[in-house]
Amino acid sequence: MIEKLLPNVEWDRMWEATGQTLYMTGYSVLFTFFLGIALGLLLFLTSKGGLWENRMVNSITAAIVNVFRSIPFIILIVLLIPFTKALIGTIIGEDAALPALIVGAAPFYARMVELSLREIDKGVIEAAKSMGAKTSTIIFKVLLAESKPALVSGITVTSIALVGYTAMAGVIGAGGLGNLAYLDGFQRSREDVTVMATIIILLIVFVIQFFGDYIASKLDKR
Repeated sequence: MIEKLLPNVEWDRMWEATGQTLYMTGYSVLFTFFLGIALGLLLFLTSKGGLWENRMVNSITAAIVNVFRSIPFIILIVLLIPFTKALIGTIIGEDAALPALIVGAAPFYARMVELSLREIDKGVIEAAKSMGAKTSTIIFKVLLAESKPALVSGITVTSIALVGYTAMAGVIGAGGLGNLAYLDGFQRSREDVTVMATIIILLIVFVIQFFGDYIASKLDKR
């Protein structure tokens, strides 16, 4: 039955491409999460009235975030080829896609982190300062603790964007479902391959969204 509906789908290749997409998405989400939080905290803490108020550091950080957030991902992959070659040793394969995925997504998530931190009631921060709390205590037990639901929602949105980015990473031979759908499906007029790859991508997105919403709702105590 399935063979009649999807005659051109080679399931070994489909699962291999699924594994490549999950590999690229998983690793890039992990690194984007920590790098995005670090950049978001730096933007928030060095802003006017922040604990580490520093106009120069804030301006430089904001400029870096804005530049990399504005470059279209397909162009960013090409621009980072020398950096990827120096870091990974190759510009082909799933690992070679990771630097571009992380550099492209981390600034986007950093702005979400900064916005989440700005939503925290300043009275809570002032209360912690008046009780003599250290900066590290304010960061981990006030800022990050109070913004956990928003941070999870932000990384959920970023993760879904990264699934889309992995499809474009096929230009450097990274593989994945997007690459399979384009090369084996679209270019060879095998519509069933394109449709199946799209369905699996949608399932991955739905699962990420479901678990992201579930975790965020569990963390939200309001």
